Amino acid sequence: MSKINQDCLYTETNEWVSVKGDHARIGIDDYSQNEFGEIVFVDLPKIGQAYSKEDEVCVVESVKTASDIYTPLAGEITAVNDQLETNPKLINQSCYESGWLFEIKIANKEELATLIKADDYKKIIS
Repeated sequence: MSKINQDCLYTETNEWVSVKGDHARIGIDDYSQNEFGEIVFVDLPKIGQAYSKEDEVCVVESVKTASDIYTPLAGEITAVNDQLETNPKLINQSCYESGWLFEIKIANKEELATLIKADDYKKIIS
């Protein structure tokens, strides 16, 4: 069974969102990383780039597939996880901690209401 971080919100496309003030840290969840298999490459967004909700923001490639990752919130990229450039397997090892993808300054906090709470998300992926 996939691990769910109770402190995160989730999307229907299996991204997790951890909100701190007006910033959010975003990554792919345990369910997704299990489906991907061994992750071998991550193409991260550029710091300072602004995105609208559901824009393609980066790409994650595994031995099985490549997948576009979409931002669940509008805003500006404020940080990326540079460690993934040399060690993309961090997503497989610790998707909620050391395997996060990027941070965004939230442009519209009302968009948070469109995300799924952990208990509800658990039912979706079960």
